[in-house]
Amino acid sequence: MSAVRSPSLNPRQREAVRHIDGPLLVLAGAGSGKTRVITEKIAYLIRDCGHRPEQIAAVTFTNKAAREMKARTRALLGEDASRGLAVSTFHTLGLRMLQQEHKALGYRRNFTIFDAEDARALVTEILKSERLDTSDLIDRMLWQISGWKSDSVAPELAMQQAVDAKDMQAARVYAAYDRALRAYNAFDFDDLIAKPVQLLEGDSEVRERWQNRFRYLLVDEYQDTNDAQYRMLKLLAGVRAAFTVVGDDDQSIYAWRGARPENLARLAEDFPALTVIKLEQNYRSTSRILRVANTLIANNPHVFEKRLWSEMGEGDEVRVFACKDAQHEVERVVTDLVHTKLQKGLSFRDFAILYRSNHQSRFFEKALREHHVPYHLSGGMSFFDRGEVRDVIAYLRLLVNPDDDSAFLRIVNVPRREIGTATLEKLSEYASRRKVSLVSACFEMGLAEFLQERIVARVREFAHWVSYWSERMESEISVGLIEELLADIGYRDWLEESARDPDKARRRWENVEELLSWMGNILKSNDGEMSLGDVLARMSLIDRLDRNGDDDPGDVVQLMTLHAAKGLEFPYVYLVGVEEEILPHRNSIEADTIEEERRLMYVGITRAQRQLTISYAEQRRRYGEDFDCEPSRFLKELPENDLYWEGGGKERSREEKVATGRATLAGLKSLLEG
Repeated sequence: MSAVRSPSLNPRQREAVRHIDGPLLVLAGAGSGKTRVITEKIAYLIRDCGHRPEQIAAVTFTNKAAREMKARTRALLGEDASRGLAVSTFHTLGLRMLQQEHKALGYRRNFTIFDAEDARALVTEILKSERLDTSDLIDRMLWQISGWKSDSVAPELAMQQAVDAKDMQAARVYAAYDRALRAYNAFDFDDLIAKPVQLLEGDSEVRERWQNRFRYLLVDEYQDTNDAQYRMLKLLAGVRAAFTVVGDDDQSIYAWRGARPENLARLAEDFPALTVIKLEQNYRSTSRILRVANTLIANNPHVFEKRLWSEMGEGDEVRVFACKDAQHEVERVVTDLVHTKLQKGLSFRDFAILYRSNHQSRFFEKALREHHVPYHLSGGMSFFDRGEVRDVIAYLRLLVNPDDDSAFLRIVNVPRREIGTATLEKLSEYASRRKVSLVSACFEMGLAEFLQERIVARVREFAHWVSYWSERMESEISVGLIEELLADIGYRDWLEESARDPDKARRRWENVEELLSWMGNILKSNDGEMSLGDVLARMSLIDRLDRNGDDDPGDVVQLMTLHAAKGLEFPYVYLVGVEEEILPHRNSIEADTIEEERRLMYVGITRAQRQLTISYAEQRRRYGEDFDCEPSRFLKELPENDLYWEGGGKERSREEKVATGRATLAGLKSLLEG
């Protein structure tokens, strides 16, 4: 067997790439080159070990990571040698399984995938039918249902495990929600993992088919897996256990959405032959930054110990800005950023301001605008949350799946068809009694007993329209046909009539055109061999897994939460608001989940390549009053010799004020000249 053709791999990376005899856990620290190990291993399996590309599945958590992995593998192997390789997210893999195995679950082919708004609307309706006050329950129910699905708990088991009336109430809502999804021929986002696991566990024929399809599995960001994802891996691997998982328990920061870092320990229990290889050489940060990170995270318990090291040099001390109040913190950080940029001839894109919670960005945004510093705020509204985009997708969903009542209710009056709320309530009541979808109810003779003849004619006309276009989309799918549909309903005219001004109408129509462009690209990338249902399913995953987008925002300062910053790196990082009840968060202090907050701080520290600055305020204004703040306990856990403290709540010196003023004026002068 020939050697790996990558002489630049370090010894531990090379060992991880070449290990194919039995299950492998690669414990990959921040910045240790884990993506390279995965892509090199895929190339090694195909080029040197005789695996066909279609026999390998590489799984990660975001579409962006999957695309990067696929591109790197293609660069190593070439287009032809990598054709057929399955590189995807967990949810895309689950969708692929459901598209091929839906009959085994009792679903029809053109199923719908409910997004968060659809799920919320459905649970709200269920709560109303149970005569429960939705205002306090809706979020708790959604969170509970998602948690049950992530833990592979079916509605029947949820009822059996209920210990009080509150649990039983939630379990009943879960059961009703599950029945409604089945009636709508729909899955929600969590089902894309939970339902394939249900199939693999309960159907030996399906399990054997998929185990034989994938002869080797690779999983990235393994520490972020929940119970259902762990089960999926275990079931697909089977007794052959030919897999490599790559993860870092110190970067597990998603417990709130079901991630279980203990899955690292479960691997060793379920696969006794597991080999563990540690990647500890960091290619991102200076030694001093890594020493600070190592010292902090050593306060957490570990299943596997590791310590990052670097050949990037000692680097600058980690600065700590002790600020009088929140306004002083903002001024100190922004003026230092401007000064550093000008002094060192840097770009704005070299800087990131990271914080624990979204609300912290507001004051920094204001200060950056005042200093004419361009910035990009991650986590804004998703493209797919825009009303016009949701309208078009709802139309297409209904054509693919006429049982999708959620889509029906969204667009039946968009544009207006004079079908009022009272009509829809009576139609829904009739459909519920008959146990049919709203579209089907429109065609039934008995509907005339519920509604006036002219209103029956109106809803029936809409239902006939749905049937006509559904048949057309069944036989042909193209962007041109969708444009014809939108012209048929006069959607652009309706946008212009309903918008407050022409510019807003134009922007909304441009969003529709962008949506159609995306759909065209999806069709083109698959040589047009996709149904409309396949295209919509693919787009629903783009929405959920690329929430912040991945386009290069240009030469701007990045503002983002610590959660959003995971996987990224920046030369200069400001980690702000490092105080008790912010980081660690008050909820974590009360729930005694400090270890995850420490991991969050660790993630923030290890984003920095050259310089890290930490700041906190000694006083903040809340609810119109000033409150004293306590520096975060994590600051006390950092090595004192690697820190340089500035401030301490005292008035800034004259020299500091002069330097700050000069930096600001120089920044403004430079920007104006530019």
